[in-house]
Amino acid sequence: MAGAEVAFFSMASKDLSNLSKKYGKQADQILALLEQPRRLLATILIANSFINIAVVALTYSMLHPFHLPALIEFLVEIVAITFILVLFGEVMPKVYATQHNVKMAVFMAGPITTMNKLFYPLSQFLISFTTIIERRWMKKTANEMDAEEIAHAIDIALPENSSKQEVSILKGIAQFGNTSVKQIMKARPDIISLDYSLNFEEVKAQVKEHGYSRIPVFEDGDPDKVMGVFFSKDMMEYLDKGADFDWHTLIRKPFFVPENKKINDLLQEFQQKRMHQAMVVDEYGGTAGLVSLEDILEEIIGDIKDEFDEQEENLIQRTADNAYIMDGKVLLNDVCRALDLPTDAFDEVKGESDTLAGLLLELFGRFPRQNESIRHEQFEFTILQLQKMRIAKVKLFVHTDLA
Repeated sequence: MAGAEVAFFSMASKDLSNLSKKYGKQADQILALLEQPRRLLATILIANSFINIAVVALTYSMLHPFHLPALIEFLVEIVAITFILVLFGEVMPKVYATQHNVKMAVFMAGPITTMNKLFYPLSQFLISFTTIIERRWMKKTANEMDAEEIAHAIDIALPENSSKQEVSILKGIAQFGNTSVKQIMKARPDIISLDYSLNFEEVKAQVKEHGYSRIPVFEDGDPDKVMGVFFSKDMMEYLDKGADFDWHTLIRKPFFVPENKKINDLLQEFQQKRMHQAMVVDEYGGTAGLVSLEDILEEIIGDIKDEFDEQEENLIQRTADNAYIMDGKVLLNDVCRALDLPTDAFDEVKGESDTLAGLLLELFGRFPRQNESIRHEQFEFTILQLQKMRIAKVKLFVHTDLA
């Protein structure tokens, strides 16, 4: 029964699709049982409990006539029987079922189908009672599992030979729905834009310099005055035009999204509207940043590098086993990914900030001085470079004494 529990609930879709080809009646029984997983689990647990109780009762009835000393009777009935039940009734069957789940499921399909009918009144009562408890007292549903629980589940479920990239992608998918646009966007000061007052020659020069396919257009360089988005491909047929060409006719309407929007919802909107970029606005309607389809995909598969990215400075550089040099504007999501931490690792202390510089301002409670250090748990931050009123470079050292 213990092996059957693992066998039935560990069967992948490919196992189920192959059942009908190799097995007839048993395949139908297995599929029928899995259509009601709660009832199946209740039946297995009821049968397992009855067997365990029967073993203990049988042991007692066999030993009681011998009138053994109390200590000996205790050791046999409790210690020895518990060891036997755990080893031969739980651990070994489950290990075997993990490796031969289809074989075990086929073997137990008939007996469990019979017990499923036999125990129906009791299993139905347990299911109903459990549902009531879940509705009243359960605070978490399957969709509300926190990121740390999901990441732990992935670590357990994946085989040991899984690559680091596979693990990272799966964790990225699992945490996808909990990530907001604000956490992945390019912040307002880092947006590359075109000024509405530029002539066409200046526009062509800036497009060539920056290499972006889509560039927002601001009036008077003010990010809060978004005039639209300029697509580099739109100017291809006008490259022979001079400075007096009115390029403003090529500007497309901008797409605005709030900074608290979840990126899984934004991805759906990008797909529906066939868009790749959006301007992010804060609660006051001002421009907070810019988010692209590439930013969303990088949350799953990691950094995407192209020929233009190679020219950019690496925001996170590893200098030693436990030391990193980071740009102050790097997102905390990227910091966590570099350190192989859950994305909510700094949630308790970051406040409203989403960058490393913002986190440090929260930790210091003031604007820090150059070469000043502060420690949070096993992380020690040292300010390496300041630019006016901005934290530009930070050294992060991870102490192993608390890791």
